[in-house]
Amino acid sequence: MILTAHIKTRARMNEIVWLDEDTVKISITAVPKNGEANKALIDLLAKELHISKSSIELIRGTTAKIKQFEIQKRP
Repeated sequence: MILTAHIKTRARMNEIVWLDEDTVKISITAVPKNGEANKALIDLLAKELHISKSSIELIRGTTAKIKQFEIQKRP
């Protein structure tokens, strides 16, 4: 599954809003420096989807506000 995420960094609190089944709007408190925000995004998505962090891979948008993640769901 490919998940598209619209990201807002330096937010007041971490929040995920689902726009549809494969698009989310995510606000995170992390600073976009040295990959800290991307790590925080993966942690937050893993908790939201109840899967391991290793099941989520950032495939596009390493330094962009719109990112795409590949989600590997285990059977």
